[in-house]
Amino acid sequence: DPSIQQDINSVRSSILEEFRNNKTNRKFELSDIFGNIMEFSSDQHGSRFIQQKLETASENDKQRVFEEILPDALTLMVDVFGNYVIQKFFEYGTREQIQRLSIVLEGHVLPLSLQMYGCRVIQKLLQALDVLEYNQIEKLVHEIEGNVLKCVKDQNGNHVIQKCIEKVPSEIIQFIVDSFSGQVYSLAIHPYGCRVIQRILEHCGEKQIAPILDELLHCTCSLVQDQYGNYVIQHVLERGRKQDKSAIIDKLQGKIISMSQHKFASNVVEKCVEYGSKDERAMIIEEILGSKNPDRLVANLLTMMKDQYANYVVQKIIDVVDDEQRRLLIQKIKPHIPSLKKYTYGKHIIARLEKTQPKSHR
Repeated sequence: DPSIQQDINSVRSSILEEFRNNKTNRKFELSDIFGNIMEFSSDQHGSRFIQQKLETASENDKQRVFEEILPDALTLMVDVFGNYVIQKFFEYGTREQIQRLSIVLEGHVLPLSLQMYGCRVIQKLLQALDVLEYNQIEKLVHEIEGNVLKCVKDQNGNHVIQKCIEKVPSEIIQFIVDSFSGQVYSLAIHPYGCRVIQRILEHCGEKQIAPILDELLHCTCSLVQDQYGNYVIQHVLERGRKQDKSAIIDKLQGKIISMSQHKFASNVVEKCVEYGSKDERAMIIEEILGSKNPDRLVANLLTMMKDQYANYVVQKIIDVVDDEQRRLLIQKIKPHIPSLKKYTYGKHIIARLEKTQPKSHR
């Protein structure tokens, strides 16, 4: 509707109009728009202009811009274009400007964390912690206390919780870890919760991680079969302590063949093979290939090789075992090559075996 467009134009200041239609090729500087910073910040093109200029602006110009946005900084934080101007101050602002912005945030951390644009501002604040006093960080972060799980399960808030875990001194965020007590399973199977649990495993100290791991290990067999939970268990296998990896592999013992045929659990079995010790690998191979009954052995092998997920577990085993274990594998598999060739995935596995075999054994 042209009349609506007309209304929007008439609301714009003449300087923003001129800036947007720049027909004269006038080269604008920050000083040209002083007095109109708020308006420019809320405009798509104006906001981009301010962002670019702030990166190289003089201290004076930066301060002039800052003084104009500070009284309405909260409005800009939740604005689709304005939030980027505030973010730039967390990146390029002076120590004092960042400290003053942090005071504006007091009392507003929770609603901003749950808001689409505000959550980005809070994340930028958490990346600028080195210029804030410890007490100020503690005060701001503690505003989400009592609402941690709400934030974790929120599409915006979860990013703030992740950033807190990454950047904030661990003793300040003890309340975040505490709020997960008894909730670890339900968080690990949540699309955002599973990311937050992984950040804890990466950034927190052993004392904070221990109760989380206890809960994870308690429900390993359910988690590995979940579309999100399996990632958390994989994370422990990739980066965890040796005893935690062993505890997971131990839980899956006796279930290797069935878990290998599961869409999500098969990824975890692959990681067990990749990150387990030599003895643990041997245990997994034994479970698949250890049957003394030749018919049972063939059935197990065919089950694994025919399956769209389990065949990857077999391929992973072939890739990571040492030469001695590989020789054993070849010995067991060789007699069944003719029947394996009938299956799509069987072909991959035979090719993989032939490729890895030392020349002298062919």
